[in-house]
Amino acid sequence: MGEYDWSSYLALAEMVQKVGLKLHISLCFHASKVPKIPLPNWVSQIGKMEPHIFFADCSGQHYEDCLSFAVDELPVLQGRTPLQVYRDFCESFKKSFSPFMGSTITGISMGLGPDGELRYPSDRHALKSTDKPGLGEFQCYDKHMLMLLKQHAEEIQNPNWGLSGPHDTPSYDQSPTSNNFFKDHGGSWETPYGNFFLSWYSNQLLLHGERLLSLASTTFNDSPIRISGKIPLVHSWYKTRSHPSELTAGFYNTEPRDGYEAVAELFSRNSCKIILPGMDLSDGNQPNGSSPELLLAQIKRACRKHGVEVSGQNLVVSSGGFEQIKKNLGDENVVIDLFTYQRMGAQFFSPDHFPSFTGFVRSLNQPELHSDDLPMGEEADTGSLNLNAEPGRNTSFQVA
Repeated sequence: MGEYDWSSYLALAEMVQKVGLKLHISLCFHASKVPKIPLPNWVSQIGKMEPHIFFADCSGQHYEDCLSFAVDELPVLQGRTPLQVYRDFCESFKKSFSPFMGSTITGISMGLGPDGELRYPSDRHALKSTDKPGLGEFQCYDKHMLMLLKQHAEEIQNPNWGLSGPHDTPSYDQSPTSNNFFKDHGGSWETPYGNFFLSWYSNQLLLHGERLLSLASTTFNDSPIRISGKIPLVHSWYKTRSHPSELTAGFYNTEPRDGYEAVAELFSRNSCKIILPGMDLSDGNQPNGSSPELLLAQIKRACRKHGVEVSGQNLVVSSGGFEQIKKNLGDENVVIDLFTYQRMGAQFFSPDHFPSFTGFVRSLNQPELHSDDLPMGEEADTGSLNLNAEPGRNTSFQVA
């Protein structure tokens, strides 16, 4: 613990530097299933002896790809707290890569939770084959989260509310109407108890985000790079009043309440950018109740209000999303300084996709081709977008 071998990464940084390219680094504190990258073995061994360092759902099943937010400041890692370990990791990275900072390395993404995103692992058992997405489950049943819930209930002099999480919630892949908590009218989420629990649950997410972004900002404050963090686009059931998928993921966003103002404030306070995926998604191909476009617009409004820059990403490799990406990049109401087209692999370079992608990129950077440059018989494209045409606007594009 505390020893880091950066040799392979340093060799890669040198290669990138020699060819004049740039690196955006992701500092990850979670495991990955695809590709399969586990947590460090010494952490997994601790988890086998003490599984409550991991999140748990109401049935007691633990999520072992990410530490519970409740242990951030507890000495559960051989006498050290996760925050202390994260800080050592970041400081070691900074020291080792100092020659590349600000030149080859231009940005760092701070891992904030499952898959690097600021959220709870609420959808971990979702059945991807179902036509309608499930809404997930609350992840507050490890003993450390339950202790924090108990303390909060006692502070407001209502100890019975701190005995457990909600008892009337559906399971992972059920609909909001299959139990009482998320029902649009008369659901428990609108009761005083519902407000108590959801406020506490979302606040634990925000506190975790504050700790990690503050750590990154402090560590790299004298380096000429920008810090980013990723939030998910949890658009399932967005058109319902209760927004259940967002609630289980940790965003207290309902019809009468904006849950993303506090998130934008968090990033603004730490001078960090938000990485926002799903800019290729439109409402037309979504199940009933979902709306990626409306949710994306809401998050971008919050970012604009608090002066937070946005870096956009796609979610799928498909030529069908290019027009939606152009629409989002051309939004004059929010500053999108960087767009990353993700998942560069075999499908990306396939004949069905790559020609459409190259045409999409040309349409972003060439507002209009002269008629002499067009193939015979073709007319000039009038639907192109010049990302940097506006004064002071400078949007970069990259592929990962």
